[in-house]
Amino acid sequence: MSEKSNFVDQIRVFCRSGHGGAGSKHFMRTKFNPKAGPDGGDGGRGAHIILRGNKNLWTLLHLRYHKNILAENGESGSGNNSTGRSGKDIYIDVPLGTIAFDEETGEKEAEILEDGQEVILMKGGRGGLGNARFATPTNQAPEHAQPGEPGAEGYKILELKVLADVGLVGFPNAGKSTLLSVITAAKPKIADYAFTTLSPQLGMVEYRDGKSFCIADLPGIIEGAAEGRGLGHRFLRHIERNSALLFLIPADSKDHRKEFEILLNELEEYNPELLEKDIVIAISKSDMLDDELKAAISKELPVEYPHLFISSVTQQGLKELKDLLWQILNRPVD
Repeated sequence: MSEKSNFVDQIRVFCRSGHGGAGSKHFMRTKFNPKAGPDGGDGGRGAHIILRGNKNLWTLLHLRYHKNILAENGESGSGNNSTGRSGKDIYIDVPLGTIAFDEETGEKEAEILEDGQEVILMKGGRGGLGNARFATPTNQAPEHAQPGEPGAEGYKILELKVLADVGLVGFPNAGKSTLLSVITAAKPKIADYAFTTLSPQLGMVEYRDGKSFCIADLPGIIEGAAEGRGLGHRFLRHIERNSALLFLIPADSKDHRKEFEILLNELEEYNPELLEKDIVIAISKSDMLDDELKAAISKELPVEYPHLFISSVTQQGLKELKDLLWQILNRPVD
């Protein structure tokens, strides 16, 4: 399977929770008393549909084959005050960072951020009460029992936003995949043409003393991404969750500051809150620069953001980059 097809970050599923079972309208019959009183049991609850976080998943691909999720109904109650069996709940395992929306209302209904976290996406209907529940001193033989409540049904949109500590931002060909392959154990596709990365690549950066942090190479941004051109919105969705953003600008860019400002503007257009994250600028492919050129590029860059010169090929500046990112991610919160 190609990389494009096995990273699925949005999926539409039809869900139907279970109907509640009907309460029983039953009367006890004994040898000496054919109408010994009501003993109809309650109906069982319809099955819930529950989202559950699973840290071992990184895509919604497995749900492509389960587009209809239909939960069991509760069983009806019966005589002898027997309650019907409840429907068996259905669990949908999803990667951390999954959000569920109702397609009709657009309302966000669940957000899964932790392993093992469970959220009821759709409640099953309650079981109806049996006639034994309606007996009173004045009505000792009620002919009435409740039907079960219906379950719910509708289309849900599940969307994945990658959970990584650092998001790599840059135009296609900025060298993001190469950097990721050098500083993490990830093995992204690397080629010298735009849009090699069509889906987020996650990698763990091994830091000192067994510590590590997660970095994501996000699909290349192009001007106009905020209006939804190119891979725009899919890409920007994943940035929302990153704690820090690493802007990668190649050394051979015609105008380093302009390239940075275009990228920054795309993020601001999409969601101004993104600019509140920590931002680091790395000038990639720096093995082709001498000290004089580095000094000239440094003057171009905005002073409010730290910048480093790196080369994935010669490993120049990578240790300093890891140190800086680690410090930012582990800064004490005020």
